[in-house]
Amino acid sequence: MLKNLRGSCLAGCTYLDPFTGEPIELTAAIEISSFWRRLIDSNRPIKAAVGFANWKKSTVAPLLWAGLGPVPFSSRPVRIQEGAEVAAWKSRVSQRQLDDLAEQGVKLVEVEDGFIRSIGLGADCVPPLSIVVDRVGIYFDPQQPSELEELLEKGILTEGMLDRARSLRQIVVTSGISKYQTGMSVRAAQQRDRSHLLVIGQVEDDRSVRCGGGPVQSNLELLRRVRKEAPDAIIRYRPHPDVQAGHRVGAIAEEQLAGLADEVVASGTISEAIYAADEVHVNTSLAGFEALLRGKPVTTYGVPFYAGWGLTRDLGDVPSRRTAKRSLDELVAATLLLYPRYLDPVTGLPCPAEILALRLAENRGEQAKGVLVRLRQMQGRWKRRLSEFLLRVLK
Repeated sequence: MLKNLRGSCLAGCTYLDPFTGEPIELTAAIEISSFWRRLIDSNRPIKAAVGFANWKKSTVAPLLWAGLGPVPFSSRPVRIQEGAEVAAWKSRVSQRQLDDLAEQGVKLVEVEDGFIRSIGLGADCVPPLSIVVDRVGIYFDPQQPSELEELLEKGILTEGMLDRARSLRQIVVTSGISKYQTGMSVRAAQQRDRSHLLVIGQVEDDRSVRCGGGPVQSNLELLRRVRKEAPDAIIRYRPHPDVQAGHRVGAIAEEQLAGLADEVVASGTISEAIYAADEVHVNTSLAGFEALLRGKPVTTYGVPFYAGWGLTRDLGDVPSRRTAKRSLDELVAATLLLYPRYLDPVTGLPCPAEILALRLAENRGEQAKGVLVRLRQMQGRWKRRLSEFLLRVLK
């Protein structure tokens, strides 16, 4: 009788979508509640979080919350019971602290930016609206497995999941959504006598380059290899936005570009640059994945997470453990739906990927620029001008 009473009460209630405010069915309300419960349960083993910059904590905390009390962020060495988990933004944790955690017998859980991150650069201290939390490895390091690689190698992706992936890809492509920006493409590739190749620059000391770039550890070396592969092509080079903003390593002197790149494409959105190309050539850049979403042929020289699944031309040393062949929808389902965690910038709630994509498509994902963001942008401009001045002086 009590069970029937509960059922009738639930059925008689009105339920609203927490993200849109629109009425929804009971089953949809249960699914959203279950989504949040699974997220909270997955965070319960995490007893400390280290390496997180203060400006990231406001958006990361809801995605690492375990249901009781604040997320245990720590800027100091921590003592954790053996077997517990520590979430770490590894690039900001000293080797000494990593060694200390290993001696304690704790399990390190890597946290990094997600693939649809924000409107604005992390180097400008714009907080992330998505993260990945990986208990196996990390997606950009092919030297070891990761949760994403295991999803692609062994995961069962249902038709419902693939339908969601197709819909999400449509939103991403039509809105021009990329990791750091949105914007519709206005310049498409046309028939021409010579192939136009887009080469994507990266931050040269980024962990994805160090771990997955193999012998290609610089943007200059990448350009040299592309030119050797395609001596007659028109090559357009796209610098990484963090490098262009003056924050990170990877700039190429103008005289070094001679004979390698026919044009430098530093302005406009990445989706515009991708659409204007016949092919996209990358080392390990996420832009190669974004090019796949837009139907462009992609050649990889390192080993990004999307290499080895039958969707790219791979010149790097892809691990032999990647044996599965995946469709583009399967790649999207694993990479954008299942692997990352997302935060709705409007409600501040953890959300499915589609909600964040729709917010960005509606230009509702831009976060207010605080003093720190403006200072970082100013600092980047001055560093870039100083670098350009020194290059001219030293020529």
